[in-house]
Parts: sequence; C-alpha cells; structure tokens
Amino acid sequence: MSAHGPMPASSWIYPVLAILFFAAATGLGLSYQGGAAGLAFAAVLLVILFGTVFAAVHHAEVIAERIGEPFGTLLLTLSVTVIEVALIETLMLGDNPNPALARDTVFAVVMIVCNGLVGVCMLAGGLRFHEQEFRVSGASLYLSVLVVLATITLVLPNYTKTMPGPLYSEVQLAFVSVVTIVLYGVFLYTQTVRHRDYFIAGPRDDGAGAAPAPNRLLLLSIVLLPASLLAVVLLAKKFSTVVEAGAALIGAPPAFAGLVVALLILLPESVAAIAAARANDLQKSINLALGSSLATIGLTVPAVAVVTVALHKPLVLGLGSQETVLLALTVLVSMLTFGTGRTNVLFGLVHTLVFAVYVFLVFAP
Repeated sequence: MSAHGPMPASSWIYPVLAILFFAAATGLGLSYQGGAAGLAFAAVLLVILFGTVFAAVHHAEVIAERIGEPFGTLLLTLSVTVIEVALIETLMLGDNPNPALARDTVFAVVMIVCNGLVGVCMLAGGLRFHEQEFRVSGASLYLSVLVVLATITLVLPNYTKTMPGPLYSEVQLAFVSVVTIVLYGVFLYTQTVRHRDYFIAGPRDDGAGAAPAPNRLLLLSIVLLPASLLAVVLLAKKFSTVVEAGAALIGAPPAFAGLVVALLILLPESVAAIAAARANDLQKSINLALGSSLATIGLTVPAVAVVTVALHKPLVLGLGSQETVLLALTVLVSMLTFGTGRTNVLFGLVHTLVFAVYVFLVFAP
C-alpha cells in the first residue's frame, strides 16, 4: 500500500467497525454457534478482521515512511508481530489449548513465504516477463539467517536432553529467544543501514524523490495504528472460536489453525509482493516475502515464549519428521533458486508445487 495521496476510507472504517463489532458481540453475548446465524457471524467477523489487519499495515507504512530506516522497518515488523502474537496466544490458551500452535504457525509462515508466495511471484513475473533478476547478495543473507533461525527454533528442540520431547527448558528457551532477537536485529541493521544496496535491484527502488505523507495523514495514522492493533487483539478471541469450529467441521488436524493464522497475517504483504512481481520488481517481492519469514521467527517466537513462561504453559517447538523433511527440501530448493540471480516460470512452479505438497499433508498427514 502506498502512503501517498488521500487516506483510503477503509483504513479508518475497518478499525471502527472492529471495535463496534466487538462491543456489540460482547454486550449481546454473540459468538459462533453454528447454523446460518453462525455462518453470518463468522463471515462478518472475517471481513472486518481482514480489513483491520490491512488498515494496521497501511498506517504502519505511513509512519515508517516518515521516520525512515531502520526504525520504519522495525515499526512495521513490530505491528505485524503484535497481530500474530495476539492470534497465537488466544488460540493457544483458548478452550481447546494447543501448545504446538506457535510452532505450526511459524512453520506455516516459512512454507507459505518460501514456497507459496515466492512461487506465485516467480510464476506471475515469469509468465509476463520470461525472466526476472534480483540481487544474489541480499537473497543469500536472507537464507543464511532463515536457516539458522528455523533450525534452532524448529529442529533443535527435538535433540536437546534437558527436557523430553520437542520442548526447550525455560533456560534454553530464554537463551534461544535472545539469540533470535540478536540475530534478527543485526540482520535488520544490515538490511536498512549497513548494506542497503544488497537489497536494491536498481535506481528505481531507492525511493529517491518520494514525497512523505502530509502531516495530517501522518497524525491520523499515529492515532489509528494503535487503534487498529487494539481492534485486532480484541477480535482475536472471537476469531479463535471460528477457527476451532471450522477445524472441527471439516475434521482438520491441529496444524490447520497455524495455517489459517499464517495466511491472515501474511495477506497484506503477499498482495504487495505479487503486485511487485507483476510490475517487474522481483527484488521487492523477495524483500517482502523473505523478510516476513525472518520477522516471524525472530520476533514472534521470543514474544510467545515470554507469555508461555510467565503463565507456566508448555511451548512445543520441535517439528515432526515429516515437517523436518519439508523444511530441508525448502531450504535446498531455495538455495538453488536464489543462487542464480535470475528466475523463470520453472523455478516458480517448483516452489508452488512444494507448497501444494505441504498443504496436502496438513490435511492428509
């Protein structure tokens, strides 16, 4: 979304609707109860929630453009993290506790971003422009950090000895959380300050000459950003009941909830990434896609860890053998894809089919 021009009406309408919907649903005791009324409730809730997430991202982008780097990127990342943590914690600690939801969501984000979103972007760009280029130096940094973060958070818990099963002890969890934050912080500094040129495909991407948003729109975004985030947090509980009911209705396994949460939080950046690929700006698509996966692991896992430790709840992080194979396959294919600096439809198709395998195995493990 662009921060220029008049503010879209949806950027303030949806947060207002979200707060009013929450107040009405709470006051009247409305929730998903099945039947036609329940479906209507779920449909209205999902439309408002999706719109509010888009609004929050838009306002974060307006403010980020004014305050510059690296603080702009950090603000946008923190805003998305607040949304993600609220949804994860609400589902984890709901009526049907799911201690593995954070793991399932993080893994779903990696699969959606590195396979689904990257594949669709490369297909869209390849079909339109045959070949597209990007900076190998930037992609290599993304992958190196992603491999380390994914391994220590999703694989290593299966092989530690202090705690049985795919769990870290509190001390191990604290140490890993600090490591992930430090690594993501250094990456953010590298991306936005130290080596910005690694992530810029050409002069058109540097933003030179772009006019910042007018002061009036900036002030509105400063007010509406926390309001939008609050609205998402308030609706998280209502959303959790819909997800649980939907999973029970179709007989989906617990990993389905992680996939739904990941799709919700990635939707705004996915739309922007696909649009950039269609505009022959694959570098921007890669920045949006891979940056999302790094932020999810680097910030969401520590945030969820703090809450679960404070509440003395278990946090399952280690992947099963099937998911570990998919993660290894994704890393290997990504290294081959991003090692050339050029892409075409075949690369896109390979990633898209790996994502299709992941989705199929969610429902038929």
